[in-house]
Amino acid sequence: MDKISASYQHSYGLCLHLAMVGVIIGLLAGIVDTIFGRVLLYIGDIRLTALPYLLPFLGLVGVVIVFFYQRFGKEAQKGMALMFEVAYGERKTIPLILIPLVVMSTWLTHLFGGSAGREGVAVQLGATIAHRFYPYFTFPNASQVLVVTGMAAGFAGLFQTPLAALFFGLEVLMIGQLQLYALIPCLFAVYTASSLSNLLGLEKFSHLLPLTQTITVEVFLKCVLLGLLFGMTGNLFVYLQGLLKKQAAAYVRNPYWRIALIGLALSLALSLAHFGRYAGLGTNLIEASFSTHHIYSYDFLLKLLFTTLTLVAGFQGGEVTPLFAIGASLGVVLAPIFGLPIELVAAAGYISVFASATNTLLAPILIGGEVFGFQNLPFFIITIIISYILNFSQSIYGAQKIIRIREEE
Repeated sequence: MDKISASYQHSYGLCLHLAMVGVIIGLLAGIVDTIFGRVLLYIGDIRLTALPYLLPFLGLVGVVIVFFYQRFGKEAQKGMALMFEVAYGERKTIPLILIPLVVMSTWLTHLFGGSAGREGVAVQLGATIAHRFYPYFTFPNASQVLVVTGMAAGFAGLFQTPLAALFFGLEVLMIGQLQLYALIPCLFAVYTASSLSNLLGLEKFSHLLPLTQTITVEVFLKCVLLGLLFGMTGNLFVYLQGLLKKQAAAYVRNPYWRIALIGLALSLALSLAHFGRYAGLGTNLIEASFSTHHIYSYDFLLKLLFTTLTLVAGFQGGEVTPLFAIGASLGVVLAPIFGLPIELVAAAGYISVFASATNTLLAPILIGGEVFGFQNLPFFIITIIISYILNFSQSIYGAQKIIRIREEE
């Protein structure tokens, strides 16, 4: 093991170099995230007004998506796994074709009513753009540094939560170990990307809670139970996604038929389930959770199922925003049972289900602070820790690795 003086220490010149790299990556990620995010929001508005005419064609659009991936970028189908492989040094490049493929296919998925997120796309965009600079930099661990920095910048530019994005990039690759070699460029990249996308008009969701919850013994125990339920929900999301992917691939081997058939079934089911309530990102459920709009007791479960089926079929997007929606709507249902403020429990669900499904700890804690205010961080930390511990080492990021401590013989 290295001494402290030998670990992650850089000269002043290299620190300045890494900071400049972070700013450049942040600028590019902020611009690309803004374009992707604003078009996605515009597409969401179109879908709301024209859903009866668009939803029936979801399966057909799925066939188009599969065709473009099969024809132009089979490697790009691996999505987030590519980012992990490059960061681990298992492959050298990320195909540039990934950018137009993942952007256009995600836009089409959302336009025609698929239930999916957006963060996976932003993270892939940031990492792909950042890694294109690899041949031009000679600093230590350049390939890994650029991928981690790009992932963090992509997250920050889309969600405008720079501290959460910083630690998401540092912790998501290897559970139990922060990628501190990328700390300096990540720090400058996340604040640059977040500030620029905000300046360019990309919307940010935030909801400052009007109260501060005191942590008593009773409240602590309630937090533990809530964390357990949120953790089980995140775990269910990951488990179903893995199980249904295997089942779908086994029963319908042809990817064209698979996405067409599941897409057709989704069109019918989404139209019958409150006609499109569970289509798209799930921001409608998030807004309802923190307002006077009604949340049904089954909203979280149907959103979970529709998002799982959309991604299993082969449609593109992310999982994080639907996870936020699942957690927030579940929190609204649980709050009266536990005798706690609805908005507080909805906020805890918003971040705790994300923690469980992504196998991350620090990022969701900071999302809680940056989105809902830091005054209730103790409440959030308790639920997140329990959710994180009880996820059985499962994650929506299948390529994630875990540092295991050796037992003494």
